[in-house]
Amino acid sequence: MAFLQHFQETPFVISVALGVLPLFLYFFIKGFVSSQMGSLSKLPPPPEVPGLPLIGNLLQLKEKKPHKTFSKWAEIYGPIFSIRTGASTMIVLNSVDVVKEAMVTRYSSISTRKLSKALKILSFDKTMVAMSDYNDFHKMVKRHLITNLLGTTAQKRQRNLRDTMIENTLKRLHAHVKRSPLEAVNFREIFESELFSLSMKQALGRDVESIYVEELARTLSKEEIFKLLVHDPMEGAIEVDWRDFFPYLKWIPNKSLEMKIQRMDFHRKVVMKALMKEQKKQFAKGQGLNCYLHYLLSEAKTLTEEQISMLIWEVIIETSDTTLVTTEWAMYELAKDTKWQDHLCQHIQNICGSDNVTEEILLQLPHLGAVFHETLRRHSPVPIIPLRYAHEETQIGGYTIPAESEIAINIYACNLDKKRWEKPEEWLPERFLDKKYDPQDLYKTMAFGGGKRACAGALEAMTISCTAIGRFVLEFEWRLKDGEEENVQTVGLTNHRLHPLQVILKPRDR
Repeated sequence: MAFLQHFQETPFVISVALGVLPLFLYFFIKGFVSSQMGSLSKLPPPPEVPGLPLIGNLLQLKEKKPHKTFSKWAEIYGPIFSIRTGASTMIVLNSVDVVKEAMVTRYSSISTRKLSKALKILSFDKTMVAMSDYNDFHKMVKRHLITNLLGTTAQKRQRNLRDTMIENTLKRLHAHVKRSPLEAVNFREIFESELFSLSMKQALGRDVESIYVEELARTLSKEEIFKLLVHDPMEGAIEVDWRDFFPYLKWIPNKSLEMKIQRMDFHRKVVMKALMKEQKKQFAKGQGLNCYLHYLLSEAKTLTEEQISMLIWEVIIETSDTTLVTTEWAMYELAKDTKWQDHLCQHIQNICGSDNVTEEILLQLPHLGAVFHETLRRHSPVPIIPLRYAHEETQIGGYTIPAESEIAINIYACNLDKKRWEKPEEWLPERFLDKKYDPQDLYKTMAFGGGKRACAGALEAMTISCTAIGRFVLEFEWRLKDGEEENVQTVGLTNHRLHPLQVILKPRDR
């Protein structure tokens, strides 16, 4: 974890020494009060993973992939266990049963988000649907999002934008093959760019090739806009400030990290300000009115300019990132498993004939849906849901969960649970052809969460990804570039491939 780097970058030993006394006093007083009051529940606490004094289990979480470490611990301690991250207790949930209980039955007790310092800054103190606490603000902005953008009616209204995005992607892929038929294509570079264009059209009413930003005194290209709005914040979201684990030492400066996150936040703010300013000029001319920004300015009168800016940015970043992750992994698996690729192509042709895959017939293509859901299961876009916070004592999985605990929901472990899935490490789409799965059920895996905090963008993600996968397979034979099969490392807050997918394409005879 980035946290460990600060052992050398800051006078940490001195800091801890100065903070030891208040920490010991805190734990002594907390333990004394707990022993006097006792617990209202007769249920035991969850099993605890052994750690070290003061720092708890932090040294055991060296990588920025805690979901994998948690999964290994689940094999030893069971589907629910507790760890110590400095001064905090974290309860980790690793199976579908305990996660569903937490998300639905016990939801009222854990409806608060617990964010790192970096996420708190980048989310403008939870001014996002995905990062906000479950309160009146969350309900209001989620209602706006579904009404104008992600609900069934809104999705029908946005149909032409999605069709254009897929057609543009295919044109660029065909152009590459025509130009360099034997050269691998960087799939991510093309698809990511087209998804970004889609997100800009949905959020702002038009694609943007460049924008002048007054505070930066220069004009940014589309690639630079993407970097400042999407790439950099996603990278900053996983930055770890060691003071998050030791809040009693927050008075110690961590200037390098603070400046890095604040710089990202500043760039995001000024770019969004410039984009919104320019788009308001278009609105005044009667142009680009069918977008989320115009809707919020017209209908969400209680929101501030800063809040609207954050909600628009959320649409841009989530459309651009998480759908890409799933589609890229699906095409990797199909390029690796050519038998399933050919099988899927034949299945689509049997249903569609000479026609293309369209959104209307997705439910008639169970094999395509199986590829999508198996990819979500095997490559969960968000391995760990942003931390919840138990604001009161509750019970999950037969254990007492103390108030003030952090709750980590390990989606990665849920989708690799050997008790639930046969051969969970393998990518086997046929498992979702079983009649026990409803073709219309978007929540076959835990990838979209569940309960009141289920992902609002599930329908759009499935629609874009399934339609794109179907069209890609019909148009081309996909083969991995030599050496690409073992290139499966991931990075980031979402489950991005560390290296973009490189594939050799051959147009199919149709």
